[in-house]
Amino acid sequence: TTLEPGDTPILGLALTPRVTLRTDPDGAVRNGTVNGLTNYKKLSADQFREDGDGVELKAGEVALRSRWYRCLGGRTGAICSRHPDLEATMQCLVCVKLGVSISRSYFSSTQCFIEAWPEHKKLHQQAAERKEKENGASKDREFGSDTVHIRGPGGESWVEVARTRTYTPSIDDIGHVLKYECVPVSKESPHGMTAASTLETEPVAPTPKPPSRSMMPLALDGIKGSVATGKFTLLTYNVLSDIYANPEMYTNCPKWGLAWSYRRMNLLNEITSYRPDIICLQEVQSDHYENFFKPEMSKYGYDSVYKKKTSEVYAGGTMVIDGCGTFYRRDRFSIIKKYDVEFNKAALSLSEALNATSQKKAALNRLLKDNIALIVVLEALEPPDPAAAAAGKRQLLCVANTHIHANSELKDVKLWQVHTLLKGLEKIAASANIPMLVAGDFNSVPGSAAHSLLAQGRVPLDHPELSVDPLGILRPPSKLCHQLPLMSAYAALAQQGPALQTPAAKKQRNLIDEATCEPKFTNYTVDFQGAIDYMFYTGDSLVTSAVLELPDPSDILRRNISALPNAEWSSDHIALMA
Repeated sequence: TTLEPGDTPILGLALTPRVTLRTDPDGAVRNGTVNGLTNYKKLSADQFREDGDGVELKAGEVALRSRWYRCLGGRTGAICSRHPDLEATMQCLVCVKLGVSISRSYFSSTQCFIEAWPEHKKLHQQAAERKEKENGASKDREFGSDTVHIRGPGGESWVEVARTRTYTPSIDDIGHVLKYECVPVSKESPHGMTAASTLETEPVAPTPKPPSRSMMPLALDGIKGSVATGKFTLLTYNVLSDIYANPEMYTNCPKWGLAWSYRRMNLLNEITSYRPDIICLQEVQSDHYENFFKPEMSKYGYDSVYKKKTSEVYAGGTMVIDGCGTFYRRDRFSIIKKYDVEFNKAALSLSEALNATSQKKAALNRLLKDNIALIVVLEALEPPDPAAAAAGKRQLLCVANTHIHANSELKDVKLWQVHTLLKGLEKIAASANIPMLVAGDFNSVPGSAAHSLLAQGRVPLDHPELSVDPLGILRPPSKLCHQLPLMSAYAALAQQGPALQTPAAKKQRNLIDEATCEPKFTNYTVDFQGAIDYMFYTGDSLVTSAVLELPDPSDILRRNISALPNAEWSSDHIALMA
């Protein structure tokens, strides 16, 4: 990851500071400072060799000398080895006796230690074996007798840990601040052509651990047809775009836990641990799709498509906005068609039908909200149905991924957007009889007009939300319907029930609202806790055989944690999968 000042380094995640050298207008780096305030060029350090690579510098050649140091002080108490946001309350003394790295011996509670024990005891075994081999020999010598110690201006003590520009924090760095120091050198000035520049990090945090959630098999009694063939998994997840991860809004989360450099690895680890066949992500920032999600997910075997919202904001020196990204395993599916749904275009068409200019302006002011949907038609690479394969029938699947407008005051706009999307899907269904899935962040609670339209196929004529319709776009209410036989994937947990009646299954049923058959929450912030993310499928062609376990509030809330996101859960939403 590219290191910026004040970033929180993560154990095992390589750090590469962004370094630029100021040069004369002709591109030459010279001794001392560059004359004038603006009379210089900036060159990336990537263009220069690293000093100490074993090759002697030529006359006039410039290299970059890098040093990394660990602050030996600075720890404000021990940190839990499993939960980087919590202070430790207990220590494993066996670790101390066996010489296990001290940072791995701390735990936030007895329960934390008990949960860690199956893996933690392996450290004891490894340490005992290592100690036996060493026969008392000194261990953990990073630089042998050549270890360099320096003292900072505030009296703090630093020890040198690396002599390269890129450094990967080790277990011994956890809880300590790192310092990077660099200086350009040449054959003529081997000790430095200018004063050294330095950068300090926040204390190193342990590797993020994604939430542990398993698939819950559902009972399939009375389900017609075979479910042994044609199985696939779909995940939907609002990953909280960096442009919305405001520390002033998410005061429950430490600033370093909100940093994109931290959250992105947490999110990637969590998503890939579920190994879904199809993934619908919302709030994927446009630049993060190109430089992170697309290349990283490709390494795990996923191809993808993306659609950003229809306006952009200025952030980090460039224009960006969030959008929806759909990913699919390239060994299971290929893409046949992609449809981009821009609700702004539908709003413009609707306004054109209005007569008065004032009406058009009012309609556009209320409806132009930049939300979008991304629809893909996928083809299974290996038709699972033998009869279909024998007949040469293509196994197709239509997946809609959307993020509906968030303003709670504009329920008519939410309903209009959902209705517009469903009418578009009806057109696709009319041209091809294929299974459909509709997933995303609908920003609508169970029982709302938008949810009723999705789950019941219509909006009750007496629904209270229909009374707020300043543009008349919801009239007559009888038009607010669709013919798609949609069913909620998580409603199946309540309707079909778990396959096995275990304590875990009972807990899962308690996490479903009895009245609405939806999860009690998919979004958990300081100000709001409720379900707004859903996954619907056409019940005449698909059946839910398992769902991803829902977290209990106790899985999220610990001591100083009151909401999402936090150090372990890196979005204010939870992932849903079936």
